[in-house]
Amino acid sequence: MRSQNRKKVISKKSTNDLQSATNLFAEAGLLKKIKRSGWWVAGIKDPESVADHSFRCAIIGYYMAHLERVNPFAVMAMALFNDIHEARINDLHKMGHHYIDFKEAEKEVFKDQVADLDKSVKDEMTTLRREYDAQKTKASIVARDADILECLLQAKEYYDSGHLKAKKFFITAPDHLKTKTAKALWKQISKWDSSQWWEDIVKFER
Repeated sequence: MRSQNRKKVISKKSTNDLQSATNLFAEAGLLKKIKRSGWWVAGIKDPESVADHSFRCAIIGYYMAHLERVNPFAVMAMALFNDIHEARINDLHKMGHHYIDFKEAEKEVFKDQVADLDKSVKDEMTTLRREYDAQKTKASIVARDADILECLLQAKEYYDSGHLKAKKFFITAPDHLKTKTAKALWKQISKWDSSQWWEDIVKFER
């Protein structure tokens, strides 16, 4: 009898964990629809989504982590989950941050998002989130640099496409980069023609 009851408890817990996981996946899907609102101020009517940003942050972070000799998977996870809270409270540009304590809201949302997840997942996500927010470890600094660098890369692409106000982002954002790799990459991006890579591919295929 005890064995059967135990199986029922385990089965129920497993089902609840899977339901919580599915809910998280659905929330992550909302990020494909939420736009990065800061670009509206620069006159860009249809900017990239939060999911677009997070995906490329993870790729940049993964690459940078190897050059900076830190755990690439930790950096990649931090980059991927950094904006997960925006599934519930949307993206808020800097003017909004001036009036609203968005950081506290981010923490409350994230806490609720992971509350019912499998304990191993919850614990790891929480640890990585705290590490990122504290900005004390090399991995967290690399992840933050990846976030800034993705914004700079996106700004350069918008600028090259004719959105000249996007260039304003080049003035202050680079000053926040901390790693040698991020600074070197920004130096490359700043003089890079964002259409050249695909033009070279087309030329090669001809």
